Amino acid sequence: METVRERLVKALIESREPLTVNQLQILVNTELKPSELYDELEHVKKTLKRLGYRLEVVPAVCRNCGYEFRDRERLKKPSRCPRCKSERIEPPRFYVEPL
Repeated sequence: METVRERLVKALIESREPLTVNQLQILVNTELKPSELYDELEHVKKTLKRLGYRLEVVPAVCRNCGYEFRDRERLKKPSRCPRCKSERIEPPRFYVEPL
C-alpha cells in the first residue's frame, strides 16, 4: 500500500500539467484536507529532490486585481491580496521539472 506522500510524488511526476491541491486530492484519493496536503507537499519537495526532480510552483493570483504572489516561499494559498485585500485568490499550482 502506497502512502499519501508516495502517491503525491507519483501524481506530480506523471502529470502533464500543473495541478492545484484540490486536483491532487482527487488524484491521490485521500481524505486529507487541503491545508494538510500543503504540509505534505513540503515533505514531497524534499523527496522529489532526492529523486532528481524539483517541485515548481505556478504562483497564486488574485482574481480581483491580478496580483501574482511570485516571491512567496510558503506553498499554501494566501488568504488575501496585499494590494486590494480581496479574498478571491486563485490557488497555486504545482508541477515537477528534472534537476
